[in-house]
Amino acid sequence: MKKIEAIIKPFKLEDVKDALIEAGIEGMTISEVKGYGRQQGHSELYRGAEYMVEFIPKVKIEIVVSADKYEKIVVDTIMKIAQTGKIGDGKIFITDIQKTIRIRTGEEDQEAL
Repeated sequence: MKKIEAIIKPFKLEDVKDALIEAGIEGMTISEVKGYGRQQGHSELYRGAEYMVEFIPKVKIEIVVSADKYEKIVVDTIMKIAQTGKIGDGKIFITDIQKTIRIRTGEEDQEAL
């Protein structure tokens, strides 16, 4: 099992979610997050005063999949839909999951997904 975490631009969330559902991916967790990478924030003007925005609003998508074929589907879909070609498109992180337990039934691993 793999956990795929993707940090993307907020305006891309609906398109990514719809594409993942269309690709057969059933569950995901979404969090609103803030952070920065290479872009190191940016400055904005508000009522004539310039101020620094250090942390950029992003969306984090978390998906756990049971097989490598689903990992490829998720990564390829996110890459295709979330990419704008501009700085700040985001990142995808993939980690191994050792165990999954469904709290309600006690089912484990693939049965718990």
